[in-house]
Amino acid sequence: MRIGFIGTGNMASAIMGGILSHGLAKPEEVYGADVFAPSREKVEKQFGIHTTDDNLEVVANTDIVFLSVKPQYYQDVIAQIAGEIRDEQIVITIAPGKTLSWLADQFGKKVKIVRLMPNTPAMVGAGMTAACPNEHITEEEKNTVIELLKSFGEVEIVPEKLMDAVTAVSGSSPAYVYMFIEAMADAAVSGGMARPQAYKFAAQAVLGSAKMVLDTGKHPGELKDMVCSPAGTTIEAVRVLEERGLRSAVFEAMKVVEDLSGRM
Repeated sequence: MRIGFIGTGNMASAIMGGILSHGLAKPEEVYGADVFAPSREKVEKQFGIHTTDDNLEVVANTDIVFLSVKPQYYQDVIAQIAGEIRDEQIVITIAPGKTLSWLADQFGKKVKIVRLMPNTPAMVGAGMTAACPNEHITEEEKNTVIELLKSFGEVEIVPEKLMDAVTAVSGSSPAYVYMFIEAMADAAVSGGMARPQAYKFAAQAVLGSAKMVLDTGKHPGELKDMVCSPAGTTIEAVRVLEERGLRSAVFEAMKVVEDLSGRM
């Protein structure tokens, strides 16, 4: 399977790493194009793939093309490559707000498209990706794409109407979680803990808590209750978080992301 990337930044690098580490493609079967020389030189050195500054070279030599440039460059890049995309070729996009309808209009012809919303934990093989194929993708092709996406984390097929919600709940949410970890670590430092140790304790607590949600299947509220002893310290901390509006702040932040994503 020959796989191409137009844009070789962090997300493209994460996807390449997953695909190559799982043996789904060989380095000589992967092509990356980027106008920014340091970016393409980095992935060439890291993965041993073909690199170029020519987007059309990637299109000509691959079966699946990831459009991994920033959203503001999509229109120009698609205009450049549309005429060279073959009927059997699959185009995978990772730009928030760029709908299947918009993408089809830009290509101006029948194209097999899968719209994705991944997130940055893909860089450590722990991503959460939503995928939405268009009507031209066959069941076999969908399964092939899912196999690729599973190489760097979890994947779910979702209807396109949920993609803005996905952006809020997983695409942008690592930033919220990092802020939470940083705040917990700062408090631990104020209590006398060394900062590296504080980050480790806070991050591992978040990692373990998330794993409990996924592995036990229990409602997060039930797991929270398991930590909150009667008249204990934890329930007092929960009271303060509720008083300060933690739930509301997170809810409203996510709604802003969802609303803005729908306008892009």
